[in-house]
Amino acid sequence: MGKITSHIGNTLYQVEIQSDSGNRVVADEPHELGGGNAGFSPDELLRAALAACTSATLRMYADRKGWDLQGVNLELDFVWDKDLSKTTIRREIHISGNLDDAQRERLLAIANLCPIHKVLSNPIEIITNLR
Repeated sequence: MGKITSHIGNTLYQVEIQSDSGNRVVADEPHELGGGNAGFSPDELLRAALAACTSATLRMYADRKGWDLQGVNLELDFVWDKDLSKTTIRREIHISGNLDDAQRERLLAIANLCPIHKVLSNPIEIITNLR
């Protein structure tokens, strides 16, 4: 996996993010949190990663099986329960195409196997160094 770099300057909360492959995205906080709303907020980026991974994983699986998957639409909501110190991501998957019940159930199981779902569902260790 490639490296991600980021930079924040003097513009409040606006972060420029770049991948090793040259892709760029801007993250920012919404106006109500003092940002300029110039890009996805950090929690939106997290949900976007899960949405993108889930969608691509379902597309790849259906294509390999030759299934008539016409489209995948996702809605993700993020809830932080401070008292329980628990994060819940609610993911609704809307699938269109000529698919039977068994295929739809298999796609649900496959959604839970996407790499980002696995990362978010398992213990994560973050090692931080200050230079």
